[in-house]
Amino acid sequence: MKRTWLVGLAAAGLLASGSAFAQMSTETTTTTWTVKPEERTVIKDYVVKEKVRPEPIKEEVTVGAAVPADVQLMPVPEAIYAKVPEARRYEYFDWDGRVVFVDPGSRKVVQIVD
Repeated sequence: MKRTWLVGLAAAGLLASGSAFAQMSTETTTTTWTVKPEERTVIKDYVVKEKVRPEPIKEEVTVGAAVPADVQLMPVPEAIYAKVPEARRYEYFDWDGRVVFVDPGSRKVVQIVD
């Protein structure tokens, strides 16, 4: 009897830990991509040429962090994504001369181009 109770308790513990693991593994992760030097040039040239208005953000912006709700995100223009296809799925803003790409669903920063 005691043995059956211990086996049941051990099984319950395994199920509980499996459930906790399942919850941990479904958390949203931040995607990033590596921008090649020639792609950085395309991005920076566009922002300089088009005089994209910088967003006045006082906080530090880092990859993986969410940007404040009042930051206006813009769709990536064809002039950029035609040469940098990976950028098409993101939105962006200018932050103090740096181009910040953001996942529009989570508003998390995925890439900062200096």
